Formats: sequence, C-alpha cells, structure tokens
Amino acid sequence: MLRIAVCDDDATQLKKTKELLEEYFRCCSVTESQIETFRSGCELLAQTEVCSGFDLYILDILMPEVSGIETGRRLRALGGGGEIIYLTVSNDFAADSYDVRAFFYLLKPVEREKLFQVLDGAIEKLKRRRNSAVVVNTAEGPRRILLEQIRYVERSGRCMRYYCTNGTVDSQTIRSPFREMASPLLADRRFCLCGASFVLNFQHVTGVNGRDALLDNGQTVTLPRTAAADFKMAWGNYWLEESEQL
Repeated sequence: MLRIAVCDDDATQLKKTKELLEEYFRCCSVTESQIETFRSGCELLAQTEVCSGFDLYILDILMPEVSGIETGRRLRALGGGGEIIYLTVSNDFAADSYDVRAFFYLLKPVEREKLFQVLDGAIEKLKRRRNSAVVVNTAEGPRRILLEQIRYVERSGRCMRYYCTNGTVDSQTIRSPFREMASPLLADRRFCLCGASFVLNFQHVTGVNGRDALLDNGQTVTLPRTAAADFKMAWGNYWLEESEQL
C-alpha cells in the first residue's frame, strides 16, 4: 500500500488535489493507496512522527506558520525518505524545493495530465527504491536493510557499522577489505566511497562545508582530507543529474 499525505491550508484546493489523486489511483496499476489530508505543516509533521512517515507528500508551499519548504526540511530531518511534490502559485521557490530533494515542482492551477505524468514518475521511483536493499550478516542473523534508509557506513573495528534512519546495525567480523565488502552499495549511484573506510549516501547529504558532510538529521560527518574535494564534486554532480531526469 502507498501512503500519501496532502497538505494545503486552502480547503478548496486540498479537496481538489485529493479528488485528482483518487481518480489517478483508480486508473493506475497500484492496487492500494491511502490518502490523508492536512491543513498545516505542523499537523502533518506531528502525524509523521507518530506513523513513521508517508511514501509520497503533496505539499503547498505558501502556508502560514510553517511553509511547505520548511515542512519538507523537517520531514528530511525526521528521516522521511518519501517523495515530495510541491504545488505553488509562484516560481520563486524552485531553488528551495531543490534543497529538500523534491521530486517535482508544479504550478497551480495544476493540470490533470501533468499531475498524472509526475505521479507516474514518482511511483515508479518509489517501486525501485522499495526493492533496493542489502542483506547484512549480524550477530543476530541476516538483516535486510533498504538502501534508502542508509545514511552512511563506516568501518568500526573489525565490522561494518550501518547508520540508518531507524537505528544502527553492526555486521559480523569482516574478513575482506572494506571496499570489497561495500561493493553492493557502491553499485548504486547514490553511494560514494570516501577514503578507505567511509561510504556515504548522497540522498541524505544536505551540504558539504569544507571537510564536513552535513546530513539530513543534523549530524555532521568529517571526511578524510584527501577525499573531501572529490566528494563535494560528486555530490553536486549527483543532484544535478537527478534534477535533469525530472
């Protein structure tokens, strides 16, 4: 089941967007969907903390108290990996929507065909992400971890430590070089090897300041001196390519 959150302070627009989504899901191949509506970013964020987030967020940008952009930032800080589609009456916030890794940015009034086309792309991306995972051998047995949940991985003693949006996972003792053990991650373009013992997920990096990679949960990871410049370039190129695919 896909869980969708729609947030707009305008009750008429909220109702219209929900009706379009209901029409879309009646016609598409996704058999089950659940749509919840919210009149403010604060209301949505409170529910997200309770229910561990949604798969897809349809957010108005111009809302009182907490804007759609700030709502998106807080969702990312909570570890929300769902796709965000922004609806707005102004072009002025396109760059800000890029900062929160929005999937798309649509101007109101939203055209039915354009919205459906964007939804097709967002749902296809969600399907791919749901099937992308690694299996880690831990002391308690094999553990399947979704790639989208991994913020970064580092060598810790003789194991690999996975820092995820829902906690930390330690592998059993590794007996091969770190890079070889990390190869299933490095096969995915979201991940980047930094030095000899770090792998970071570009999707959870919000910025690079000198040698520090800034993560979406507020954490900072210090990069090896020799890897920082190359990582910053690779991170920028990743998001440039992502935006060109939209």
